[in-house]
Amino acid sequence: MAKSTGKKKTDSSTAPADKSNENVGNESLNAVETISRFTDFDIHLFRQGKHFKLYEKLGSHVMEVKGVVGTYFAVWAPNASYISVIGNFNGWNHAAHSLAPRWDSSGIWEGWIPNVGVGEVYKYYIVSLNGQHLEKSDPFALWCEVAPKTASIVWDTWFEWQDSDWMKNRKEKNKLNAPISVYEVHLGSWQRDPTDPERYLTYKEIAVTLVPYVKEMGFTHVELMPIMEHPYPPSWGYQITGYFSCASRMGTPQELMYLIDQLHQAGIGVYIDWVPSHFPGDTHGLFRFDGTALYEHEDPRKGYHPDWKSYIFNYGRNEVRSFLISNAIFWMDRYHTDGLRVDAVASMLYLDYSRKHGEWIPNEFGGRENLEAISLLKEMNIAAYTEFPDIQSIAEESTAFPGVSRPVFVGGLGFGMKWMMGWMNDTLKYFEKDSAFRKWHQDQLTFSLVYAFSENFMLPLSHDEVVYGKKSLINKMPGDEWQKFANLRLMFTYMFTHPGTKLIFMGGEFGQTSEWNFQQSLDWHLLETPPHIGMKECVKALNHLYKTEPAMYDYSFAHEGFEWIDTQDRENSVLVYARKGTDPAQNLVVVLNLTSVPRKSYRVGVLSEGDWQEIFNSDSEQFYGSGIINYEPVTSENQQWHGKSHSVLLDLPPMGALVLKKTPVSKQIPGI
Repeated sequence: MAKSTGKKKTDSSTAPADKSNENVGNESLNAVETISRFTDFDIHLFRQGKHFKLYEKLGSHVMEVKGVVGTYFAVWAPNASYISVIGNFNGWNHAAHSLAPRWDSSGIWEGWIPNVGVGEVYKYYIVSLNGQHLEKSDPFALWCEVAPKTASIVWDTWFEWQDSDWMKNRKEKNKLNAPISVYEVHLGSWQRDPTDPERYLTYKEIAVTLVPYVKEMGFTHVELMPIMEHPYPPSWGYQITGYFSCASRMGTPQELMYLIDQLHQAGIGVYIDWVPSHFPGDTHGLFRFDGTALYEHEDPRKGYHPDWKSYIFNYGRNEVRSFLISNAIFWMDRYHTDGLRVDAVASMLYLDYSRKHGEWIPNEFGGRENLEAISLLKEMNIAAYTEFPDIQSIAEESTAFPGVSRPVFVGGLGFGMKWMMGWMNDTLKYFEKDSAFRKWHQDQLTFSLVYAFSENFMLPLSHDEVVYGKKSLINKMPGDEWQKFANLRLMFTYMFTHPGTKLIFMGGEFGQTSEWNFQQSLDWHLLETPPHIGMKECVKALNHLYKTEPAMYDYSFAHEGFEWIDTQDRENSVLVYARKGTDPAQNLVVVLNLTSVPRKSYRVGVLSEGDWQEIFNSDSEQFYGSGIINYEPVTSENQQWHGKSHSVLLDLPPMGALVLKKTPVSKQIPGI
């Protein structure tokens, strides 16, 4: 998980300079009516850290009062002595529209301003108890100005959704024993305007090409890298200032909803990145919001992130817990997202994460675990699955912390899945080696099965692996051009036939040659050349294989779904294993030849007697392979091999993978 190590300081004020010295004690120029959307129960839940729909209360909400349309504003700032709403509608006058603090000492300031409606630009002018004068954007704003401007915009989340069929049936696509193949996308660089490469496409424009492409490729879900408002593009969206606002540089909330709606209508689920681990120190954002460490922890040993030069939420403060859990719920409620991929979970779990001795504070028991963050993650998952039982939450967690994807009631963190970072690291290290030397490193591929079922693992080949000098996936592979593509096809086949769900970052599916650059489009012109066309066709066929063969997903997270047949042929670097489903007739045998030497009449033990048909081969000519295919079904021989009573003779392609299924085969699958 890469983050920017710097942050762009944006202008914290759009107000004219001559308005900054207004006497805040003057009587308001236009009446602010003191009304409230909060009940006593709302306040109780907020203070207890149990209000999970704060976005219905805090922020700006257009309301009609006594026949007049206006906007209700509410903001939490307990250490303020004065707050007003400033914007174009009042000439950014600090004294014109002051809010009133609630009588209950909740720290919430509120008020309704007439004749302010959707589209109005605004900020909160805050005078802190210690005399600081601040201009802040709204933490609950539904939309924001395009950076470098920093004001909030009164907006709504009304949208006429057309995805009722998806929402009604998505539990079948999101369940843990379903095939889940995720296409990770950074919307700002998936594709740019071909006539103006500097221009971001809008969410609605991207839908025109992204939706049919993902559908064609056969991915079941997309994962959108952070789509919340962030002022600094090099952070890739991981330095968020507007947690309830979509990134305004790509359009309105309704345009983002349109994109999600179109994906759903095409049968594609949508996960989004969620970042509760830290936020930037931009002066208009959450940082020292009311002049104090309100959202972040006051002590820098708990409240400052040394890696990303950002600030860590105070997970022990109940109001902050309500903010964060409400934000998680918001994106599933108002934007119909199908789940969250939670970023940087490891940094939340440990108080000493990236800190030297003496730079962190032990917990109350003297340990390194961040008990408050652990509690928050558990509560978030309980709330999310209670409200939306048909979603998935996925943890990017790189340590051996126990029970990340186990239910809270058995002591786990409650996530549905966890990224399998160990598998990713070992796999890439292995495939980067020249095939002549792989026989000494075969354990790097087999070791993952030692712990593969300790969690519900998703296998990620993510954006972090193709930046900062790490090279693109295709250029990690050794050898000449043909060998590079053969290796990558082989690696993808190993990935798709390994237990667990799958994730591929955009561009990897067609062999993008350059590292990912967030400032430009993917190199789509590569799809005019045979090797890249072949790579794309291979991934498309793997997605089809994954979705149509139950043995590939019936037991994604259970040992019943996998069996090693042979791991001992290190000299030839060949691995053989089985994928098993609930119906033994659907079981598959997978053979990987991990060297550039083709192997004729190679004997493989099979699960049972009969005819075995090759249903996928990564060396197919349609994939830019050499075309060494076992076209006809192979009849097993009564010869014991690999601990099996029957075996078959196969021709193994160079740096190739093949998948066998016992006949009768109901239909031909692409790849042979």
